[in-house]
Amino acid sequence: MTRLGYQIPNFTYPGVAEKDIFSSVVAQAKAAEAAGFDRVFVMDHFYQLPGIGAHDEPMFECYTLLSALAQHTEKVGLSALVTGNTYRHPTLLAKAITALDHVSNGRATLGIGSGWFEQEHDSLGYEFNTFTERFKKLEEALQIIIPMLNGEPVSLDGEYYQVVDAVNSPLPISKIPVMIGGSGEKKTLRMVAQYADESNLASGGADEIPRKLDALAAHCERLGRDRSEIKVTKLTMCMVAPTMEEAEADLREVAEVKGWDEATMGFIKEFLIYGDTDTVGEKLTELMATGIDGMTINLPGNGHNLDRIGLLGELANKVIG
Repeated sequence: MTRLGYQIPNFTYPGVAEKDIFSSVVAQAKAAEAAGFDRVFVMDHFYQLPGIGAHDEPMFECYTLLSALAQHTEKVGLSALVTGNTYRHPTLLAKAITALDHVSNGRATLGIGSGWFEQEHDSLGYEFNTFTERFKKLEEALQIIIPMLNGEPVSLDGEYYQVVDAVNSPLPISKIPVMIGGSGEKKTLRMVAQYADESNLASGGADEIPRKLDALAAHCERLGRDRSEIKVTKLTMCMVAPTMEEAEADLREVAEVKGWDEATMGFIKEFLIYGDTDTVGEKLTELMATGIDGMTINLPGNGHNLDRIGLLGELANKVIG
């Protein structure tokens, strides 16, 4: 289960040509492993997200990338944070995550969510559906994928997916954990209680977490699930440096590459845990005090600087204890 995860959400780096992006990503994954992170995550998106960059910035397909990172790491777990269910048929996703488990020698986790990035769907031709339809599709997908990963032939005549005696061979090496991403108290956390081993609360502030943990506990009680079986983590975005002056310099360096103006930089500071080690450490401590079991952290502005990954790993490991 995730105790301390490291997500790589950005592939636009100062001084790095497109042909060298993968080498930088490999270096980041290896640095995260060395710094004590137990999982490395990448986003499952084809366009960069608003707030991180322009939609036409470089992005890699996540399962190809994760399988490649498996060849350059030894022990760190590997996962999407999280797979957009709308991008792949459930049977294909079951095969992809199984392949990742084999090429990583048992280090795969299935992170999955309903999908949300409308521009990406509309531009690239993926059916977006309504909010309710996407959640129905996710539940049907879980009813196919989980049995396939467990070696059970699956037949489903669903509203969105139809499969007949779907078989997954070879089976995964490991028992692949299922992590559902999202913070919705009625739909998402109910599915966590019913199907998942982990919950990642991707959105919302720290003040909302106790209420969401209560909602998850209530769903578990209704479904007869032991709440203690489910580990809850929070995704948070950081920009840490040894000093505030160095954090400012890091931000200005990436701002120049991405073309951010002062207003954009101010906006970014609002949603980042930002600053020197004391400032960031205090904020991470407050986050852990909400009752979560672990954190997944990214460094969208300075993760290409391997020293910053080491600094974050040292700091976060002290906070978690």
